[in-house]
Amino acid sequence: MEKTLKKYFALFALPGVVCFLLAFLIPMFMGIYLSFCEFRNLADVEWVGIRNYIDAFTIDNNYSSALWFTVRFTVVTVISINILSFTLALLLTKGIKGTNIFRTIFFMPNLIGGIVLGWIWQVIINGVLLNYGQTIVSDPKYGFWGLVVLMNWQNVGYMMVIYIAAIQNIPTDMLEAASIDGAGYWRTLFKIIIPSVMPSITICLFMTLTNGFKLFDQNLALTAGAPGKQTEMLALNIYNTFYGRVGYEGVGQAKAVMFTIMVAAIALVQLRLTRSKEIEN
Repeated sequence: MEKTLKKYFALFALPGVVCFLLAFLIPMFMGIYLSFCEFRNLADVEWVGIRNYIDAFTIDNNYSSALWFTVRFTVVTVISINILSFTLALLLTKGIKGTNIFRTIFFMPNLIGGIVLGWIWQVIINGVLLNYGQTIVSDPKYGFWGLVVLMNWQNVGYMMVIYIAAIQNIPTDMLEAASIDGAGYWRTLFKIIIPSVMPSITICLFMTLTNGFKLFDQNLALTAGAPGKQTEMLALNIYNTFYGRVGYEGVGQAKAVMFTIMVAAIALVQLRLTRSKEIEN
């Protein structure tokens, strides 16, 4: 059997390798090349060097503001989503009646598309703000916190399920031993439960971090960057540059490359830091 697998390994691996090349590697390298070019389409490409990267910060001031807005949004949502989802996971592993119903209710928003979620929360938030003569695009802070609420509502249930699975896998004899030794709830939480679920914390931090940075459809549906592009996030800024401004396709591509590198670097640092905690524990 092993010899047969080795003999036909290349044949079975070929479709996956071809798909990986066509769907990921080739577009990635083409995108990097085009970021150094001025173009309207692939038949009209002119090499311009690093000019597109310079123009991304000098000609379009919105890129810097979108970057700062995205960083602030991501920091807030990573903290709030993980705290809320972990807290709910702790509550729903206490044997409360109706736990399965609560899990389903909290998880359901994750099944709704981003555009639909944006429209739903736009109606809800505007319905509240109109009582005070305001809308979600009247002030950037409304758009910021509206996006934070939307992101939490969509992702808390999903992260909660991951945390619940991790908490339920903690050996009960370990918790019983801590209780016998006189450890209180908070000591048990910080010395046993959290260290035991660190692999899940790593996963949830990674997912919320990357989801926060690459948020697009919810941003488009909820505020579309208004007012005055002050709530425009990086993904939406790149989209508007590439498709909304003639002659700026190369600049949009350069922004996309910088965006990809930045998100990958931050995610790798986060993975390294949290995995080091797993080793320690």
